[in-house]
Amino acid sequence: MFVLGLQGSPRKKGNTNYLLTSFLEELQKKGAHTHLIHVAEKIIKPCIGCGNCERKGVCVITDDDMTKEVYGLLRRADVVIAATPIYFYNATAQLKTLIDRTQTLWSRKYKLGLTDPGRPDRKGMLLAVGATKGKNLFEGMALTAKYFFDAIGADHHGSLMYRQIENAGDMKNHPSMADDINKEVERLSPMLRRKKILFACRENACRSQMASAFAQYLAGGKIDALTAGSTPAAAVNPLMTEVMGESGLDVAFRIPQSIDAVIAHTKPDMIITMGCGDQCPFIPGVVYEDWDLEDPAGKSVEFMRTIRDEIEQRVKKLIGTL
Repeated sequence: MFVLGLQGSPRKKGNTNYLLTSFLEELQKKGAHTHLIHVAEKIIKPCIGCGNCERKGVCVITDDDMTKEVYGLLRRADVVIAATPIYFYNATAQLKTLIDRTQTLWSRKYKLGLTDPGRPDRKGMLLAVGATKGKNLFEGMALTAKYFFDAIGADHHGSLMYRQIENAGDMKNHPSMADDINKEVERLSPMLRRKKILFACRENACRSQMASAFAQYLAGGKIDALTAGSTPAAAVNPLMTEVMGESGLDVAFRIPQSIDAVIAHTKPDMIITMGCGDQCPFIPGVVYEDWDLEDPAGKSVEFMRTIRDEIEQRVKKLIGTL
């Protein structure tokens, strides 16, 4: 399970950061792979309201960290945890800028009719702290979080929100924080017990990406679908993205990964290879299966469609054996 933490406070050592890192540490103890982004350190330009994402499904801003990194991490994550102090009844400007830019992901679903394969299982959590004790302190942030999680394709799984958190150390000394975190981590624990299947090919740009996408979408929560390559490409194959879109599945923003990088954090229960051959590492106790599928890179769109359909059928058969 890959968990992405979005630390929205400009204070790297403040109460929000303490709350989020404590949550991530508990998930790590359970076996999750976590990644923390200090949003204030990223270059994320504000949405300019041009409407390009609603027409074409992509943001016109291509030279910042949102496009280069964050979209891909949001799509890869099984759980997204957004953490923020309350500024004027909402998120910090830094986190709100990131949230506004997820209009691109919203548009791909609601304007272009594409489905993110991770949508059936992805969870969203909100962590928030506020200085006052006002009754309506979190109402604005709660609404923003609801629609943010919808935009990124996540169910709003829960929230931890704390009033009268103002001074340094207030969260560290909070009497219920540790118990609150443990309860929420336990609620997420079933995701850690899914069967971990790594789909591996050479470049992680076509076959393994299609297989993992179909497994995510079709498995009904049974599979933690991992994907990697022996010599990963710089980007996924655009023709693969096109033909998967014809099937209604949105695999844009996926970033090829190396097999070594994946198994450094997660031991798969099963590895399905598609052309990486002897370059795939041997891991004791892991079940291996080879799908003899020709690499569609550089071939026609018709051939890419043939491989897509073959992979879909193989994934359905695999799910039926679980």
